[in-house]
Amino acid sequence: MKTPFDYQVVCRRNDNGSYVAYVPAIEGCHAIGRTWEEAQHELHNVFDMIAEEFAESGRPLPEDVQLTVEHAS
Repeated sequence: MKTPFDYQVVCRRNDNGSYVAYVPAIEGCHAIGRTWEEAQHELHNVFDMIAEEFAESGRPLPEDVQLTVEHAS
């Protein structure tokens, strides 16, 4: 079974000071926390729920995506 470690995970700080962690390859796979550690911990819970939904419907989880990081000027 796949885990979030099989995917690229993005963790960034929001304007309000909280953190959001998400898996770009999986729609809806995101979590928010007061710290980046909390956001990543919650992301594991969300990932497990989504993986269970995919398994119950007989669908494989999507493949990872390649991200390009650019900074706005």
